[in-house]
Amino acid sequence: MRAQVIERFGGPDVFRSVDLPDPEVIPGHVLIRVAATSVNPVDTKIRSGVLAAIAPDMPAVLHGDVAGTIVTVGAGVDRFAPGEDVYACAGGVKGLGGALAGLMLADADLVARKPATLSMREAASLPLVTITAWNGLVDRARVRPGQTVLIHASTGGVGQIGIQLAKWAGATVFATGSSEEKLRIARDLGAGVAINYREQDVAAYVAEHTGGRGFDVVFDTVGGDNLARSFEAIALNGTVVCTAARTTADLSPLHAKGATLHVIFMLIPMLHRIGRARHGEILTEVARIADDGAVRPLIDPRTFTFDQVGAAHAHLESGQAIGKVVLTNDAAA
Repeated sequence: MRAQVIERFGGPDVFRSVDLPDPEVIPGHVLIRVAATSVNPVDTKIRSGVLAAIAPDMPAVLHGDVAGTIVTVGAGVDRFAPGEDVYACAGGVKGLGGALAGLMLADADLVARKPATLSMREAASLPLVTITAWNGLVDRARVRPGQTVLIHASTGGVGQIGIQLAKWAGATVFATGSSEEKLRIARDLGAGVAINYREQDVAAYVAEHTGGRGFDVVFDTVGGDNLARSFEAIALNGTVVCTAARTTADLSPLHAKGATLHVIFMLIPMLHRIGRARHGEILTEVARIADDGAVRPLIDPRTFTFDQVGAAHAHLESGQAIGKVVLTNDAAA
């Protein structure tokens, strides 16, 4: 099979196109003919060496997100059959081959049937960001009707799904963004109020939109200095969920409010072989929600093929992408 690999860490130009042996199917796994994948920040960080500790062995096939068609099922797999269209986040990290190849071997527990109403390209944009948003808002924060939810980085990969899931759960959604275009997209995705954080500080928008009370849930996909702003925005006894908590932030404001902080690291099931079935369950539920029209992918308008993976990484790292950057495997067409 043809694959895009890296043999050393570096910039977007380190990818090489090579021929690799087809993966052999093993018990509990399925072999997927890859139609599309998407780029997540974790993929660029593995490629660059920032997250070398969780990189696959060299030559490494990266990318976890996949949409494609099952070719073969391994012993013990009875939920899937050859010919079914599926999607998953199933590799591209230590011990697991990635999706930038003609075929991907995936643990069947991580896999779900593709939403029938979405294309392969659309489905490939969803797994990692959707599981992350679901872990944060549904599993941890337990968002419910009547709550106020503030979502930072609303047009990023996780944020845009977070808006839709919070609305689906019955919450009133507030979203932050840095431009009128991003605020328009956030409203289109379901945010009741879109806030330009460059024009209004936290105290001002908390006062305007909550009467100074704060938000019941704050979903922070930015981290760093923004975590302090999330602590400022949270209500008494509220819940902050963060996907980027590598920080030395002062927890005193959180303590003063009796608030809870949840940290989401969705790669744990893949890296440590625990709880993998939960990912398949989430994607199965999301497929139903997507087919009902409550979740739809926000995909960057630029198109890339697997041979253009370096350009796709560069585009995501430029900060200019809106929504997910997706690549299609022309060889699978």
